[in-house]
Amino acid sequence: MCANRVGKTYGEAAEVSYHATGQYPEWWIGHRFEKPPLIWACGVSADTTRDLVQAALLGEPETYPDSWGTGSIPYDCIDFTRKTIKRGAQTGTLASVSVDHVSGGRSIIVFKAYEQGQEKFMGKAVDYIWLDEEPPPKIFNQCITRTADTNGLVCMTFTPESGMTSTVNAFVNDLKDGQAVVQATWDDVDHLDEARKKQLLSVYTPAEREMRSRGIPVYGSGMVFTVLEDELVCDPIPLPNHWPRIAAIDFGWEHPTAVVWCAIDPETDTFYVYDTYRQNKTSIPQHCLNLRRRNRAIPMAYPHDGHQHDKGSGAQLAQQYRDEGIQMMNTHFTNPPAKDAKAKAKLSGKGNINVEPGIAAMLNRMETGNFKVFSTCFDWFEEYRTYHRKEGKIVPLIDDLMSATRYAHQSIRYAKVVTNNTMNKKIEYNNDGII
Repeated sequence: MCANRVGKTYGEAAEVSYHATGQYPEWWIGHRFEKPPLIWACGVSADTTRDLVQAALLGEPETYPDSWGTGSIPYDCIDFTRKTIKRGAQTGTLASVSVDHVSGGRSIIVFKAYEQGQEKFMGKAVDYIWLDEEPPPKIFNQCITRTADTNGLVCMTFTPESGMTSTVNAFVNDLKDGQAVVQATWDDVDHLDEARKKQLLSVYTPAEREMRSRGIPVYGSGMVFTVLEDELVCDPIPLPNHWPRIAAIDFGWEHPTAVVWCAIDPETDTFYVYDTYRQNKTSIPQHCLNLRRRNRAIPMAYPHDGHQHDKGSGAQLAQQYRDEGIQMMNTHFTNPPAKDAKAKAKLSGKGNINVEPGIAAMLNRMETGNFKVFSTCFDWFEEYRTYHRKEGKIVPLIDDLMSATRYAHQSIRYAKVVTNNTMNKKIEYNNDGII
């Protein structure tokens, strides 16, 4: 899953040629087929399969058959007597081709297109499948099924132009055993110089730039935050003791319990996310064991569902964390009261808990360059990339660290300077903050 123009198709065509011929480089540590495999090489349409996939393997179809052997498969390995032409297609469009394998047999490469429909991907057991561009989910599932009996392999090469689809989401956020994701950006290749990169980026929207140049799935105008990652990420720095700290938690079970730890530079008013924690299906004592490894004196903001009572013990969720030594604030998170509501809010110490004011405040700080996230917070950026809206509403999916960050950001007024001397000291709160 890579950026545009980095050589995805070229690289995968090379791998297909290794498998089809059995001529593996000495440095090859991947899977090796000892017998001739049945290979499917697939694209979006018959034309794109011909012009991209077939061309990369055999040579440019416009000059077929004179171009054969100029692709990744060596000329002397192509069996010219065993090929089939796709009926009704453009000149030079093949349905299949045979390739001599070092074992003495012949590998078969069958060319298919997603536009044929999932029925054309049913039935036969296959050893290796190359999907150039992301296929519809039903076709992807059929390909997985086709390789089940052979213990075969499926490889997909694409730039995530359709955003966070169900297939992409499974690989990015729910990777299973036997699966892997390889990514490459413009910075990983030598054939794109800085001038060319700048020229290409100038024609893309901010959301598209992440996808085109880095291969990161985005939602275009549906993204909650449109600020590029590069403008947020920073290398870890030593945090001065006089910088106030705040933490926040988003409770979960099936979806993760997530925590962020943040610091505020009082001189520049810069908000730093410097540490994160995310874990699902874990007991509160185990969560707290992990949380106590950080500075326990840092105030912990939490959402209003922290006041819900556990069905078993009857204790409030937030209180269970307090009992485990976590410095939960006295009451749930609220946004800072609006200026015209300060007098009224002073009596209760509360603003509202609406989502959009927090989103707007975070975005404003991001756009002014006063919101930074340590590069070590990998899971934070994973969520940031998928945080999106649908029909104007934020989609509550893979958003746990984003929610915790919003609680922390909107609770800056309760941030506290902590030192090693206060690490295990109990802190008391009232509705206006910390006593």
